[in-house]
Amino acid sequence: MCKRAVILAGGKGTRLKPYTISLPKPLVPIGEMPILEIIIRQLLKHGFGHITITVNHFADIIKAFFGDGSKWGIKIDYTLESKPLSTMGPLTLIPDLPDNFLVMNGDVLTDINYSDFFEHHVKAQNNFTIASFKRHDRIDYGVLNKDNSNRLIKFDEKPSFEFLVSMGIYMVNKDIVNLIPRDTFYGFDHLMNQMINKKTYPFIYEYNGFWLDIGRPDDYNKAINEFDEKSFM
Repeated sequence: MCKRAVILAGGKGTRLKPYTISLPKPLVPIGEMPILEIIIRQLLKHGFGHITITVNHFADIIKAFFGDGSKWGIKIDYTLESKPLSTMGPLTLIPDLPDNFLVMNGDVLTDINYSDFFEHHVKAQNNFTIASFKRHDRIDYGVLNKDNSNRLIKFDEKPSFEFLVSMGIYMVNKDIVNLIPRDTFYGFDHLMNQMINKKTYPFIYEYNGFWLDIGRPDDYNKAINEFDEKSFM
């Protein structure tokens, strides 16, 4: 089966300036190749034969670099937003989506097994599956906890917190696209809240390997330092 993927690459990369002043974020290099090329090579390795890239900002540069995908032996086509549609809105522009398909941000560096993620979603017959990662964040301050009389009742020196975050990688059943309004700025947060309100609950797939969202300069520099082509390709 030729699996289908949609890569979201229409953002302006504002958080990653100055790297993205003259270059679209998906073309920012990690090692010797752009982050989006790494993703495409990974997807090809895991049996994805057709990729749709959603573009807006710097669209012509992205299309010129990747073309029709023949350089990598994969089919690549594009949707062009006439106005920003956020993360989920662009799905309404794609007329030929299969029953189940992968959606992901174009700035994610991970060693997740995309095939396993795809098959887990299909086998479980989920409507929407979110790849998640457990983060540990530390607060660099002493945290004060008080009662109603403003008495200090607990003190935590630089506590750390553990929580699940979205990896920006999703498996989607085609029926969910019907929930997304057309020609509207509509993000992942909008869709999740709508599904929860309708009791059409999404599912979570926990991943414990390597993951970085290179949207911030600190994470980008970390990705450059930790990237090993043999591990990711």
